[in-house]
Order: sequence, then C-alpha cells, then structure tokens
Amino acid sequence: VMATLLASPFYSGFLLLWALNHLTHTGEKPYSCDQCGKSFTRSSQLKSLKVHMRIHTGEKPYRCDQCGKSFTISSCLTIHQRTHTGEKPYSCTQCEKSFTTSSQWIVHQRTHTGKKSLSCTQCGKSFTHLGSLLSHQRKHTGEKSYSCDQCGKTFTQSSNLVSHQRTHTGEKPYSCDQCGKSFTKSSSLVVHKRTHTGEKPHSCDQCGKSFVTSSRLIEHQRTHTGEKPHSCDQCDKRYSDKRSNTHSKHTGEKPYSCDQCDKRYSHSSGLIKHQKIHTYIHQITFYLSHTLV
Repeated sequence: VMATLLASPFYSGFLLLWALNHLTHTGEKPYSCDQCGKSFTRSSQLKSLKVHMRIHTGEKPYRCDQCGKSFTISSCLTIHQRTHTGEKPYSCTQCEKSFTTSSQWIVHQRTHTGKKSLSCTQCGKSFTHLGSLLSHQRKHTGEKSYSCDQCGKTFTQSSNLVSHQRTHTGEKPYSCDQCGKSFTKSSSLVVHKRTHTGEKPHSCDQCGKSFVTSSRLIEHQRTHTGEKPHSCDQCDKRYSDKRSNTHSKHTGEKPYSCDQCDKRYSHSSGLIKHQKIHTYIHQITFYLSHTLV
C-alpha cells in the first residue's frame, strides 16, 4: 500500500507543494547564477535564470524586423514594436490618454489619485515607480554599480552606462527627422526637437515663464525662493545653478566639451551657444541634400 501511495501523482504533487512552501518560508534559493551569484527559489524559475544569463552573455535573441534592434526577452520586443505601429493598448478611464505599457498606465493613474506609495527612507521623497525610487536611493548610498570597461567611469543606472559607452563607439542612434542631427540618448533628441517646435512644456507656477527642460525650470524657480545650493570651493560665492559657479575661473578648467569637434568651455552656456553652430550646419546640409537631389 505504501509503495502504491509513493508512486501516485497525488503524493508527488503533495511533495512538490510542500517543497515550494518550505522554500518560500525559509528563503532558500537553491538555483543560482555561476557568474554573479544571483539565486532563484524554484526549478520553474530556471527559465528566469536562463534569461538572467543573457545579461552576462549579451545574447539578444528577439530581433525587431523593422529596425533591427534586439532584445533579451520577447515581451520587450513586443513593447518596442509598438513604437513602430503606434499601438497604445492601455487607456485611462479618467482622461483620454493611452499608453504603450501597463507600467506606464499604472504610473499615470497615480496622477489622478495623487498616490505616491513608494517613499525614500532617507529623505522621505515619494515616487510612483519602484525604478525611480531605487535610482534615487543610490544618491544617498553613493552606489554606482555600473562601470565602463573602456575608461572605468561608474554610473548609478545601466541606461546611463549604455549612453556613456556611445561616447567611445561614436554611436548616435537617435536622429532628428527635421535636420538630421543625431544623439546618443533619446531624451536628448526629445529636447532637441523642441528647438524646431518651440515647445516649452515646463511652466513656473509663480510667474508663468516656460522652459524647454525641467532642470531649467528648477533653476529658474530659485530666483523666486532665493535658494543658492551651489557653492564655489575656491571662494565664498554661492549660486542658484551650476553654470554660474566660478570654480572654473579659478582653475582654468573647461569641463564642457563639444561632441562634434574638439572645442571646450568652462560653462555649459558657452557650449550650448557653440553647439548651435553645428545645429545650423546640420540643418543646411540636411536641407541641401534633400532639395538638390
């Protein structure tokens, strides 16, 4: 009778449930990555381990047939393909906005409810998205887990590392369809396009002045509050923004370099003015190449 019980599907199923329950409560994770040590709870997560290994091998088996971009998991490819089709299957019932991913939809819903359930234990700042909280917390810990194998520079986010590595490879995958200028980051392209449209989406609630980027709005708001968080380590002067810091005047340092040529500047404002020359040249070249063919 015992032999029959041991061989029965019921008994084997019972053992599996017991084992899973045991692992859940003990925290034991017997399936681990031999590259970095990350572990997984049960054998069904071996698929997760296989996907995780692609971080180390660089394998990206899911390729977009529209642009050739590759991904480690099929769900990322599905989401990416929506950038080509324009599909936004997640719609808000409160307003008319639609979203490409469910996570974007969830974050948007909190703009209606005002709910920010994720708070930083160090400073109390709240976030709607876990990834934003984790990135923020690294500012407190100083942790920079992602390092460049070309120059050793470290970053708090993997996306920042990827963008940085393009400064070594020269890759600029994001191109403006108005003037042909290319960028290493998609966010830089978004900001650049506003030079064509004139869009200034960030407005001051004190005086109504609008700005192209949120960082410029934050700097402007300090003219109302009088806040001057940036100080020169060479003298006693304090500034509302980093660009006004006179540290470079003392040292002769020129930390702002043009990615189009070898010119360098002590202030970002000088670099911005200079880069407009390249933008103008790009616009003229792009126009001529499309009108004289």
